Amino acid sequence: MSLPTNKNGHEVRYGLPGEVRFCSRCVISNQRPNSTVEFKNSPGDSKAAIQLDDDLVCSACAYHATKEVGIDWEAREELLWKMLERYRRTDGGYDVIIPGSGGKDSAYTAHILKYKYKMNPLTVTWAPHLYTDIGWRNFTNWMHVGGLDNMLYTPNGRLHRLLTKMAVFNLMHPFQPFIIGQRIIGPAMAARFGVKLVMYGENQAEYGNSVDENNIPTMDYKFFARQDDAEPILGGEPISKILSAHPDLSLGDFAPYIPMSEASLREKNVDVHYLGYYLKWDPQECFYYAAEHTGFEPNTERTEGSYSKYSSIDDKVDPFHYYTTLLKFGIGRATYDAAQEVRNGKITREEAVALAERFDTEFPERFYPDFLEYLGTTDDELRAAFDDFRSPHLWGKDASGEWRLRHTVGGTGLDD
Repeated sequence: MSLPTNKNGHEVRYGLPGEVRFCSRCVISNQRPNSTVEFKNSPGDSKAAIQLDDDLVCSACAYHATKEVGIDWEAREELLWKMLERYRRTDGGYDVIIPGSGGKDSAYTAHILKYKYKMNPLTVTWAPHLYTDIGWRNFTNWMHVGGLDNMLYTPNGRLHRLLTKMAVFNLMHPFQPFIIGQRIIGPAMAARFGVKLVMYGENQAEYGNSVDENNIPTMDYKFFARQDDAEPILGGEPISKILSAHPDLSLGDFAPYIPMSEASLREKNVDVHYLGYYLKWDPQECFYYAAEHTGFEPNTERTEGSYSKYSSIDDKVDPFHYYTTLLKFGIGRATYDAAQEVRNGKITREEAVALAERFDTEFPERFYPDFLEYLGTTDDELRAAFDDFRSPHLWGKDASGEWRLRHTVGGTGLDD
């Protein structure tokens, strides 16, 4: 099937807008994909993308303006107290499940719910692919300094490695199997332990999805529960196809990746809320809180592809997740980091443009050998796959044969 082309004749992949446009307030482009239901994510799927209005203001910036002046946060906190009272237990049992890695956001969420709001949380962790040293230290500090209980769930390593490799070569999305596990483990553990409340940090819609999603305190069941009998898609392929290709595997090996049905979770009265609906969310303030109360430490050096030292630093595969968003959508890690820091008033848009221009296309060399070994592939094979997933409307080669973005927020692209 032929793909559409833009006005310049360049093929447009992934259902993205053919013309690249940038938000006039932050640095995000209209190529940023909205959140997807990962266990339905297949090769060739079209992505809904962030919306820019007539003034080129993205939906994330539009919602942030509402956060600043349109929400009574004291009233929202009262709603939080009332909501928590409905789930609070007095028999010593856990009354809220908090999924997370011990990063700044989950550390903040768990600690404040336990020590300010007097809940009794159980934190649950879907293990990273490959812990970094700082990631493991922050994870253990989460319990030992933060004073919290935790269950670390580590899936079958051979299967997870296979699924990650498939996700790279079929979807160019190394985090797909991890995100599936990360999203379903909270509700699954709540059902297992008889806990009726699951709490995540900020709503993913704060960064781009429909603005209206931010007006709802709960996560849509579609992200963590099956709503039909369709077979889950892992690494870009249905489970039955994977089983046919790998007779050493059994259906039971896939149990951690198969979401519970929405009906069964509703029957157990499991609700999934966002703390960011009730408390004004600011990632940098979460970092300060976590550093003070749970022993969270930033990295000693900035993350490759960005300027940040404290965001998503627990997994050696994480830099390649962001590098693949650069390849497919023209948006690197520095853009994601800088966009939210502009919205939260930490940096100016001019500073954000300079940071995105400087760091966005940087290749993550530090953990590249570990990533190749984890996937069981070669540098030549992986770099060929990288190039295959570049959308022609976003990338082109210059006179020296080097790949360059056609358009950048600073206007230094190949076609700018």
